[in-house]
Amino acid sequence: MFRKSIKASIIIIYLVIIAGAVVRMTGSGMGCPDWPKCFGYYIPPTEENQLEWEPEHDYFKGQVIIVGESLKVAKEAFTSSENFEQRHWNTYEKHDYAEFNAAHTWIEYINRLLGAISGIAILIMTISSFGQWKKNKKLTLFSILCLVLLLFQAWLGATVVYSVLSPVRITIHMLVALLLVALLIYLLKLSSNEDSSLRSTFTFRNLLVFAVILSLIQVAMGTQVRQFVDEQVDMVGYANKSAWLENPTLVFYAHRSFSIIVLLVNAGIWWLNRSRNLGFKLTNWMMLLVGVEILSGIAMYYLDFPFLSQPLHLVFAALLFGIQFYILMQSFEAKLISKKQNL
Repeated sequence: MFRKSIKASIIIIYLVIIAGAVVRMTGSGMGCPDWPKCFGYYIPPTEENQLEWEPEHDYFKGQVIIVGESLKVAKEAFTSSENFEQRHWNTYEKHDYAEFNAAHTWIEYINRLLGAISGIAILIMTISSFGQWKKNKKLTLFSILCLVLLLFQAWLGATVVYSVLSPVRITIHMLVALLLVALLIYLLKLSSNEDSSLRSTFTFRNLLVFAVILSLIQVAMGTQVRQFVDEQVDMVGYANKSAWLENPTLVFYAHRSFSIIVLLVNAGIWWLNRSRNLGFKLTNWMMLLVGVEILSGIAMYYLDFPFLSQPLHLVFAALLFGIQFYILMQSFEAKLISKKQNL
């Protein structure tokens, strides 16, 4: 039950990452301008007229409407009169964003819904971990840490909305998601009773540590590049894709150059595993993801951002990080071969 809950949590967290990538691709980050509800609803509106003030209408406490260019929040439950009365409403003060787009709203809502489901999955995992207390106290303690980190991630999600999609907060939000993936993978390995027939070397292990760090740096820089692209879209329009990466920032060039280092480091890991017969089969998948990741980046730059290339680029990066970290955990369990055999 405990290991199944860990696996389910990992899958759902990756679904949240995929949903977040779609949110970024479609520009739906402010589809729900409040948090944790969406325009004051648990199930968001589907039409703009649901957010317009109406006379002789029953409003519930916390309901949100758009008046002019601001959001108004009902102070209490009441029935409106023939004229709008400000005394029944508070102006939403977290930010001044007040637009409605049904598609954006529901894309962001699905993202939040998956986030809530991930919370339930990790809560179930944490509760079931208490049954492992006598066997291995680390399982319970790290499960609790996962739950705390998820709550912190939820709070971060709220601050991203309140900041109207601050690039720094979006980057931190993504990195915390990957940290959560790493903790869940660590729990999965910690709860395993399988005897490892794998072998490792210090060089192999150190390269894996370097690869994991590189992936985190690449994701962080990638979110900054994506922010630049979003700003370009606002300036030149969605149709003018060829202009999105004109005069890019220094971060873009660093991100592109780092891909060469990423390729070399991961190729080194793959070669060591193959030449020393270490037995890490997932290194093949790792190299496949590195290749796809680089090709998707090339496609975005030279083919003017093909459909779905942006979210897939991020999702592949997250999958690559997960596989790298899993191999790293395997390498710590593996038997170190003698120094004479080591590089």
